[in-house]
Amino acid sequence: MEEQRSWSEIDFLRCCGSSKFSRAMMEASPFPDLQHAIQFARNIWFNEIDVNGWLDAFADHPPIGATSKPISQWSKEEQSTAVVTATDSTMEELIEWNARYKEKFGFVFLICASGRSTPEILSELKKRYSNRLIVELEIAAQEEMKITELRMAKLFESKARAVPATSTRQSVDPVKKSEGIIGAHLVAGSEAPEDKPLVHSGNPRRSRPPITTHVLDVARGCPGKGIEVQLEMWRNQQNYPSFKEQSSGNWSLLGSSVTDSDGRSGHLMNIIDDITPGIYRISFNTGKYNPSGFFPYISIVFEIKESQKSEHFHVPLLLSPFSVTTYRGS
Repeated sequence: MEEQRSWSEIDFLRCCGSSKFSRAMMEASPFPDLQHAIQFARNIWFNEIDVNGWLDAFADHPPIGATSKPISQWSKEEQSTAVVTATDSTMEELIEWNARYKEKFGFVFLICASGRSTPEILSELKKRYSNRLIVELEIAAQEEMKITELRMAKLFESKARAVPATSTRQSVDPVKKSEGIIGAHLVAGSEAPEDKPLVHSGNPRRSRPPITTHVLDVARGCPGKGIEVQLEMWRNQQNYPSFKEQSSGNWSLLGSSVTDSDGRSGHLMNIIDDITPGIYRISFNTGKYNPSGFFPYISIVFEIKESQKSEHFHVPLLLSPFSVTTYRGS
């Protein structure tokens, strides 16, 4: 109980400026270690915090290079590389582009600045300025999570110096929602559909399956609802799949779902701590969703290595009638 009292809402508010986030973290603390805390924080941030909570956290950050408002010691440390690599001209340009960005999107340009030079930050700012609001919100939320994780590491380090960790914490109840996307936060009061019970053993570290996805319709600026999704694994350990084997019987179906009103699929596989390393394929029935589009279906093939089996793989699809984008999220 002594350790429980050593964690306060203010501790987590220093890590992330969202009061909803800090309150949820406080209620779940103490955590047995940093990794458990980060996993829980990611789930809260992407699945439970609405867009207003995101904006509260964004507003807590001063523009990079700003001197007109007080700045925390952690912010100073995170921006130290940018400060020492800045010239008068690059700093002036950064301030100008910060203002343009905020005028367009309504919130401060957010990037995990730790170790980044001013020219790097300025280049990224200019590149992201051309994004749609719905895309930029999600990128900013991901950058906020990176900053939060760095600060949580500092918080745990300071707590370890102050009070040795002697107690353990029961596993957090599994949260049944998939990774949130910006569409989920723009639809007020929307709820994810109930997922079917999944089998797992013991007390899993995860609160969601190792592979998740969502679809964002960037042409309409909304979640891609009603898209059939399926996840497969390549079962031939002797040979890798090739273009000629796209319909091979070596692909084994793990699970399928249909995206909900937030663009999120249901669980495509069981909740397990360590995913089997190998080749996976996630496919989307885009032709049914958009019959006049260019893509009858889209398949994304990716490899999970032995060293990555405990990691999370979020493989989203950013879809328009004539172009697609994907990336590995977390």
